[in-house]
Amino acid sequence: MSLVNVEQRGHILLMGLNRPEKMNAMNRAMYHEIAAAYHHLQTTDDLRVGLLYAEGDHFTSGLQLDDWAGVFANGKGIEPNDGELDPFNVVGDALTKPVVFATQGICFTCGVELMLNTDIRVAAKGTRFAQLEVKRGIFPCGGATIRMQREIGWGNAQRYLLTGDEWNAEQAYQWGLIQELVEPGEQFSTALAIAEKIAKAAPLGVSGSLASSKLAIQQGEMTAKEHLFTSLQPVMASEDVKEGIQSFLERREAVFKGR
Repeated sequence: MSLVNVEQRGHILLMGLNRPEKMNAMNRAMYHEIAAAYHHLQTTDDLRVGLLYAEGDHFTSGLQLDDWAGVFANGKGIEPNDGELDPFNVVGDALTKPVVFATQGICFTCGVELMLNTDIRVAAKGTRFAQLEVKRGIFPCGGATIRMQREIGWGNAQRYLLTGDEWNAEQAYQWGLIQELVEPGEQFSTALAIAEKIAKAAPLGVSGSLASSKLAIQQGEMTAKEHLFTSLQPVMASEDVKEGIQSFLERREAVFKGR
């Protein structure tokens, strides 16, 4: 049985953690299946957005630490194989397509770090989050120390990174760490509805918006400003712009082709 269910639905790639009997604890095999799914999303022209979710009552209880101890001790860190893309974005190339995230139950350690490397997040009420690494003798190495303070502020980030304490979905929603707080069982359908809207939007517009936003975060506003109109120029010459204008004039839904 696959540890990650992967299904293409239109222009959306569904990626579902599938080890519910172990509360979706992430061993190395599961990591590599997720990394392969991310690479497939990145390299398949017909795919426009990913949706990362989990089967069962919980997103993940965290890393299966005994399976990862040797990896963390090698001084090199996580090493994706050929045909894989690191879903934590701490090594190698970064995904350039958006990912919507849906969580429920327990979302610990690597689950939070997967979430931090996504773009729009949905959580069921009652979801519990934690970075437990300091209670296990290590520190987070999947991006939490890099991204969490940007998402929720320095004090909030250190409050939970340095203690290993839990926080809940309601707190995450107040901080803006998640964008939709829904009833249990509605997290997947809500995330899918968001992904469908992204999939129907102009692919060049989506990718341009995401790239410009990431550039501003990673290299600063001045650099993003310098690239703004040069990046927009090829988009303005696309067939999709003509379709966008024509559909507006004809009062119909646009059908974008990504060219």
